[in-house]
Amino acid sequence: MVQLRVLNGSRAGTAQTASRFPCTIGRASGDDLQLVEAGVWENHLQLDLRVPDGFRLSRLGQGRASVNGSEFDELLLRNGDVIELGAAKVQFWLGEVRQSDNRARETLVWIGVVALVLLEGALMLALR
Repeated sequence: MVQLRVLNGSRAGTAQTASRFPCTIGRASGDDLQLVEAGVWENHLQLDLRVPDGFRLSRLGQGRASVNGSEFDELLLRNGDVIELGAAKVQFWLGEVRQSDNRARETLVWIGVVALVLLEGALMLALR
């Protein structure tokens, strides 16, 4: 998961979580992260996951964009990079990783291990 934190403008302080890729950033109502600041175009940028390289950000169309002050057409993002498109600034962060709940599975495995040990002990006593 990826978090896109809006640093300024009308959505300042909000964060959009992206878990499906590619995702788009721009002014259009269909963009995954919609920003209405001056200079932001419809479908301005596209964020995609490229295994094993990482997250690739591509500029779409004529809109200008920069990451950490350097203009680009396409680049790989790093955690904490600041993306500027028009008057908007967005920070790229890897989202929090949540561990899945495996308690039931772990309990069943331990019950199976205990049952196997007890069965082996019973067989050893029976073969004496």
